[in-house]
Amino acid sequence: MIEAATLLTIVLMASVTYLTRLVGYVALRNRILSPRIVEVMEGAPGCVLISVIAPYFVSDRPADLAALAITLLAATRLPLLATVVIGVCAAGLLRHLAG
Repeated sequence: MIEAATLLTIVLMASVTYLTRLVGYVALRNRILSPRIVEVMEGAPGCVLISVIAPYFVSDRPADLAALAITLLAATRLPLLATVVIGVCAAGLLRHLAG
């Protein structure tokens, strides 16, 4: 049996994820997007990306914050797959170096 707190957490997380997606559509509804941006938006919904990286914005570990910065920089220049690989490698290497 699922506890009430667990169920509430799941419902709230789903709501925030959906709200993130909805806000993205509302914010971009009157904009003309480049083909690259359209491709990114269709290939990996923003809500998924935000739910994966958002916890690192509030991290107190310097290695995580540095990996986040590297990943964000890569995302502005490279395709999605390369960005993911660089982000994972940066996080792993920086965490290893941090001990």
